[in-house]
Amino acid sequence: MKVRVYVSLKNGVLDPQGRAIQHAIEGLGIHGVSDVRAGKMLELEVDATVTDDQLDTMAKQLLANMVIENYRIERVAA
Repeated sequence: MKVRVYVSLKNGVLDPQGRAIQHAIEGLGIHGVSDVRAGKMLELEVDATVTDDQLDTMAKQLLANMVIENYRIERVAA
């Protein structure tokens, strides 16, 4: 089974990578994009014995920095 973990910066946390992407978009001559927030998506292949609580522990303790990031876990149907 595939699991996707989406990690993004919390509101109010500066995002220099997002700012650089926004600047590059403007450099392409595309205007009207007022904000870009960069994040990451991790895809894990897990077996059925891995519980939601275990996935939550992984995300909290390893995959996301809980001080500045939020996360969302999604099980992907086969």
